[in-house]
Amino acid sequence: MRSRTSSTAVVLGATAVVALSGCSSAVEVSPTPLATGEVCRAVSAAWPAEAGGQARREVRDPSAGAAYGDPAIIARCGVPALGPTTDDCIEVDGMGWVAQPLSDGTRFTTFGRDPAVEVLVPRAYAPEPLLLPAFTEAAERLPRNSLACS
Repeated sequence: MRSRTSSTAVVLGATAVVALSGCSSAVEVSPTPLATGEVCRAVSAAWPAEAGGQARREVRDPSAGAAYGDPAIIARCGVPALGPTTDDCIEVDGMGWVAQPLSDGTRFTTFGRDPAVEVLVPRAYAPEPLLLPAFTEAAERLPRNSLACS
């Protein structure tokens, strides 16, 4: 795997639905199956107050994850851990992240942690990897597995 710090694209897609309610400013985030488990509760307690200068926003179901700014940057805990991959892997503040380009930004998934944290960053915040340090403290609460960026 190689390191990459250039911006790429993300679709916030079916795994994390982001929609603004008609009358409410709360962000709709789809919970993962592990979102309410002990590990993800510890991660959720460490979500940052802001990411990339964007304040944290209200989320309809706070156990589902966190949101920042508009368009929303979405962070979720409890996505399945990634196995060995040839996708780009970068290390930021000692945390491994696999970058997956989608249509309007980048999906970053912790690498070497099980379960994993997913951060969806819209292209509006390019270069997207610059937002990852905000999530290091929360991601460090995830148990390590045997994988690491190389």
